Amino acid sequence: QVQLVESGGGSVQAGGSLRLSCAASGSGFSINTMGWYRQAPGKQRELVAVFTKSGSTQYADSVKGRFTLSRDNAKNTVYLQMNSLKPEDTAVYYCNTNITMRVFYAMDYWGKGTLVTVSS
Repeated sequence: QVQLVESGGGSVQAGGSLRLSCAASGSGFSINTMGWYRQAPGKQRELVAVFTKSGSTQYADSVKGRFTLSRDNAKNTVYLQMNSLKPEDTAVYYCNTNITMRVFYAMDYWGKGTLVTVSS
């Protein structure tokens, strides 16, 4: 019953910016972690940025200083501001959340993914 809706992907030139959004909907759950992963063609899925249970942020080394994670708790929405984009950032970006359902069920939910393409 938890759904993640992603938006904001698209095509930009190197050096450009995009902002990804992920909105969580449903009931009877609390969010433990929430963030973004990405998967490029022929590559493994990797963590990009995440809010931990304590509220701190973690970033992949490759995006530190360029990407910024933020959230709007009232809207149950997480944003990923991506600046100074590079061709190697090209990937499908997936929103992910780990939630606690009915107090004791811990589980992961994934968005369907949004494509980011960065051209040189």
